[in-house]
Parts: sequence; C-alpha cells; structure tokens
Amino acid sequence: MLKLAILGFLYDRPLHGYQLRRHLAALTGHVRPISDGSLYPAIKRLEADGLLVRETEPGSAAAPRHTLHLTDAGRTALLDRLREPEPLDISDGNRWTTVVSFLRHLDDPAAQAAVLRRRLDFLSEPASFFYEDDRPRSAEEFTDPFRRGLLLTARATTEAELTWLHAALAELERPQAD
Repeated sequence: MLKLAILGFLYDRPLHGYQLRRHLAALTGHVRPISDGSLYPAIKRLEADGLLVRETEPGSAAAPRHTLHLTDAGRTALLDRLREPEPLDISDGNRWTTVVSFLRHLDDPAAQAAVLRRRLDFLSEPASFFYEDDRPRSAEEFTDPFRRGLLLTARATTEAELTWLHAALAELERPQAD
C-alpha cells in the first residue's frame, strides 16, 4: 500500500519528503499512521529500484531540500499495479482506498472498469464478521447491540459502495460519442 501511495502521489507532481508524508497521512493516517521508520526506507527502496529519483534544491532558509520525482519506470510500475491490483488490494478496505485514489491515472476506461468489477464481485459475495458454522450471521440475528451495530454499519457502507460502483461502471462503459 505504501509503495502504491508514494508512486501515486509522485505521479501527480514531484514532492518533498515532508509534503509526501502529509499527503500519505491524509490518505491513510487515520487508520494506519505512516512513520518515518517506514516511509524513508520505502523511499530508499523505490530509489534503488529506479522508480524515483531525488533532486536537491536550495532551501529557502537553510539546508537544501530533496524533491522526489517519479521516473518513467516508476510511472510504468504504478500503472501496472493499478491495472492488475493484488487480490488483497481488492478485498482490504484500506488498500482499496489507495487503489481508487489513483485509478484515474489509468487512461483506459475499460481497464478502470475491470478493476471496479473485481471490487464489485468481491462485495457481491455474502460476508459477515461473524459466522455460525459456515453461514454468515446477519445483524438482525444479534441481540448484542455492539455486534448488531458493527454489522449494520458494514452493511450500509457496502450498500453505498455498491451504489457508487454501479454508477461508476455505467459511466465508464457508456459508449463515447465521436
């Protein structure tokens, strides 16, 4: 997720490490804080892989600042990952948020729609946080207000996302006028 988010933000424009960290925190920090201990090693790995480069700029008041730029290989890596997300990128809500945040970078509506269809298929499967034998239990089966509330909230969120997915797919798959 971190690699995808770094590549996605740098696809838009070069950023200083601090700016990148702020963007990452805004995207995922509420559920998964990004520490310097994970961010800067990830940046170094992406540099070593040739996916980004660091350029030094004079600082406005003191030391020079390093700006991170995506390379052509980095752009290709991002687009490949968006075109073919890993199964966990589709099923994990936090990772899915990252994929959707940058899916606009794919120029092909059919490729975008294919990714959305994978998420739609995943959400269309019956699921629950709680099972009895192999059967998912519904919110209505619980007298426990906490489990019932959790399942009702999850259902509402899923229904909202399904509505959005259907609308987005209709838009992406609409025949284009020449």
